[in-house]
Amino acid sequence: MGKILDIKNKALENNVPIMQDEGINFICDYIKNNNVHKVLEIGSAVGYSAINFASVDDSVEVTTIERDINRYNEAVKNINDVGLNERITIINGDALETNIDGKYDLIFIDAAKSQYIKFFNKYKENLNSDGVIISDNLSFHGIVDDISLTHNRNTRQLVGKIKKYIDFLENNDEFDTTFYKLGDGVSVSKFKK
Repeated sequence: MGKILDIKNKALENNVPIMQDEGINFICDYIKNNNVHKVLEIGSAVGYSAINFASVDDSVEVTTIERDINRYNEAVKNINDVGLNERITIINGDALETNIDGKYDLIFIDAAKSQYIKFFNKYKENLNSDGVIISDNLSFHGIVDDISLTHNRNTRQLVGKIKKYIDFLENNDEFDTTFYKLGDGVSVSKFKK
């Protein structure tokens, strides 16, 4: 666990966006308690969450996509350092242009917030019938609930897109979504029965 803590601390020092503890613990518990073996992650950053997911159990395999070459290289190094390169496959590419085969028990969206609807619609085809799509950053540091926390125009536009995504989830004909106010705001979407 020491190496994972080192990865976390280095990411925080370098302002690399990684999951908050509460959110990552929630997903790791979900993996453990729901017999999740195959995870697809959209947005690797430096591999921190993928490493945490794969560390839950020796049966967990993670495929993760990162478009930033520097973060991709850092993630490859981190995954190798913790000895999980047999169970974590990392792809350098734009998630909207990358095609993934196979079905997954859990799809985790944690990349460009403005593209969440596109990611959801593209990768739902890779979801097992009883799988879940989990999305992070839906409160965006509390700004989604209180827009007065920012006066930055770009941030306001991004918050508008996150709100559109939340609306998309709430009114989705195919999926039921539960929202959790933990970490930076997490949603869990399952196919409607």
